[in-house]
Amino acid sequence: MFTFFENPLNVLHLSSKVLVAGLVMLLAGIYGAYLYQGHMPIALLVAMHAMTIIGPTLLKIGYVMRLLSQYRLGQHHAAVVA
Repeated sequence: MFTFFENPLNVLHLSSKVLVAGLVMLLAGIYGAYLYQGHMPIALLVAMHAMTIIGPTLLKIGYVMRLLSQYRLGQHHAAVVA
């Protein structure tokens, strides 16, 4: 499992998926919690509000993963060139 995270390209691809998931959750949460005018069960409404918190959290985690993988790819490239 942890060998997956040793390869910066794997982390880069995973970060893209986490970023997309966070964006989808944020947009769905905003729509469901604030823009949708119809009635919905209270559990679904709570889930929509939770998605407005979890979505940006995933965006931040995905962005940091992307930065770290790009940094590690830059170090690997510099070591190969030198």
